[in-house]
Amino acid sequence: MIRIENVSKNLGEFKLDDATLQIDEGEYFIILGPTGAGKTILIETIAGIYRPDSGRVFLNGVDVTNILPKDRQISMVYQDYMLFPHLNVAGNIGFGLRQKKIAKSEIIMKTGEIAELLGVSHLLSRYPGTLSGGEKQRIAIARAVVTEPKVLLLDEPLSALDSRTTERLQAELARIHEITGTTTIHVTHSFEEAFALGDRIAVMCGGRIMQVGAPDDVFRRPNSEFIADFVGVENLFRGKSVVHDSIALVHADGMSMVSSSLKSGDVSISIRPEDILISKKEIETSARNSFYGEITEVKNMGTIMRVVVDVGVPIVVALTKQSYEDMGLLCGACVWIVFKASAVHLF
Repeated sequence: MIRIENVSKNLGEFKLDDATLQIDEGEYFIILGPTGAGKTILIETIAGIYRPDSGRVFLNGVDVTNILPKDRQISMVYQDYMLFPHLNVAGNIGFGLRQKKIAKSEIIMKTGEIAELLGVSHLLSRYPGTLSGGEKQRIAIARAVVTEPKVLLLDEPLSALDSRTTERLQAELARIHEITGTTTIHVTHSFEEAFALGDRIAVMCGGRIMQVGAPDDVFRRPNSEFIADFVGVENLFRGKSVVHDSIALVHADGMSMVSSSLKSGDVSISIRPEDILISKKEIETSARNSFYGEITEVKNMGTIMRVVVDVGVPIVVALTKQSYEDMGLLCGACVWIVFKASAVHLF
């Protein structure tokens, strides 16, 4: 559906650096990365706002690198809505249809249908200045979708909204995508949005695409220390691995552990905190990795507790606040931690 090949674009502070990516038809694709990673430049280049310094952009197999934005059948929604203040909601939603010289009767019909779909039909006579942030974003999305684009680009569409409105609009975006099947590319810094909406994600840094995959694959199996750090893998070590009988024996910082990742030699090791079990008593389990240590720090994250256990090296364990309280865990307590070989990712 969308293919970018070796695309570079230098805008000084922001850039794309030899970016190559393929997005399938009907996919809901998430682009993650820190500020300045090149996420917005990437989708603006797909939209045709920027012409690459090098490389090519394809849409449905057609090279659109030099085609004007208006001829690409791509719609874009920015985080700051960009509604026309002098037009009411109906006028804003129908703007793109009027530009396409659609008959007035059809504009009224399509505007009404999309307004109903997004739950804003009661706002059609209102003006942007009288709307809440969530209502403005619904109107911006409606304006983008009503033209039935081949591709919908969303640039951090939920970042300016409160958490409750964000949850509601996440559900709206998922429902719209299910109904329309429009290929969607969604730029965000939110891991929650990535898991809630994304079929696949790409993580960017410094204008480069660092890793692409299903959300769970990227979060649990990072391909570099940058990705591991970015997605919150707090247990990150370096060591040596030897593969023997279809299992890897790993030595790192005085620890010996077992991994199902079959990689030999010098390796980086990541273990997600939520993949580790903790108990005051030795745990009877088939998990291959078990260590005894002392709780040295407790971090209250609201509904989640992050417990640091010294087993020779500090290892962070994540568990619910309820579980933490039920077990009576405190700093200074001696505990067992256990994790499976599949939880030990090598790269």
